[in-house]
Amino acid sequence: MKYSREVKTALLAIVAIVILIFGYSFLKGENLLDDSRTFYAVYQDVEGLSPSSEVTINGLKVGQITSIDFLNSTGDLLVTFSVKKDFKFSKDSEAKIYGGNIIGGKSLAIIPKYDSKANIAVSGDTLAGDKEEGIMELVNDRLTPLQKKLENTIVSADSMLTAITQILDDSTRNNIRGTFKNLDQTVNSFKITANELQGIVQGNSAKLDRTFTNLDEMSTNFNKFSDTLTQMDIKKITGDLEKVVADFEAVSNKLNSGNGTAAKLINDDAVYNNLDRATRQLEQLLQDIKLNPKRYVHFSVFGKNPGPYDAPKDSLK
Repeated sequence: MKYSREVKTALLAIVAIVILIFGYSFLKGENLLDDSRTFYAVYQDVEGLSPSSEVTINGLKVGQITSIDFLNSTGDLLVTFSVKKDFKFSKDSEAKIYGGNIIGGKSLAIIPKYDSKANIAVSGDTLAGDKEEGIMELVNDRLTPLQKKLENTIVSADSMLTAITQILDDSTRNNIRGTFKNLDQTVNSFKITANELQGIVQGNSAKLDRTFTNLDEMSTNFNKFSDTLTQMDIKKITGDLEKVVADFEAVSNKLNSGNGTAAKLINDDAVYNNLDRATRQLEQLLQDIKLNPKRYVHFSVFGKNPGPYDAPKDSLK
């Protein structure tokens, strides 16, 4: 049986259209011959989730995202996804967006809950939507405070550099150069002084040796003297000193109490008055002998009697 060219062309066009439809559906992640279940979830932000992203249960891929569209005028997003596996879970299960990194996008995980058989999720149900922070969100959360601190640090460093630039003008830089130059001269002076000190030490090495030898001998003598002090009976010496002090204290008590000749000489006013009067009379006698020696010493060669005594005008009274 022969077909006309028009029939062949029509059949070829129909086959091409069918292949095109199946190919387009395959590229979109849909399989027209698949009887998998379809579920929905609503999110305010899908954060990188895209059609054909995988759907997992406990880490096992069970389906994929078929479409993401706006649900209403407030911007809520309706995510449609299919589940190929005939795995039973409750309507209260969650559809959580997870993952996301620099290379790959995010995925959708069904967090199953197991209730009574009457509450089993069926195709067309809407699951509660949820999402967890991916690695990019965590990095952003950690880097945002660090970024602010880094910006503040850069601003502070820029301000500091500006202030330093304002301070380090031409005159200040010249002063700093002069300071380092003077410091270099000072270091050279210290070096010269150190060399001179080294020469002095080398020139007086013998004297320094004798000095240290004398110091060593002095230290030895001090050690011997210390040993001598250690061998002395300090307790006996202290006892003798205490006895001498006690004797002096007894003598002082006797003097203060008026007992004995010495105490009377010190404390009796009559003794002092008698001594004072005797001293005055002796002084008068010596004065009279000096002024009238004839009264006391008489020499006569011819035996002449001495004349009457005339009291001197300047005699003491």
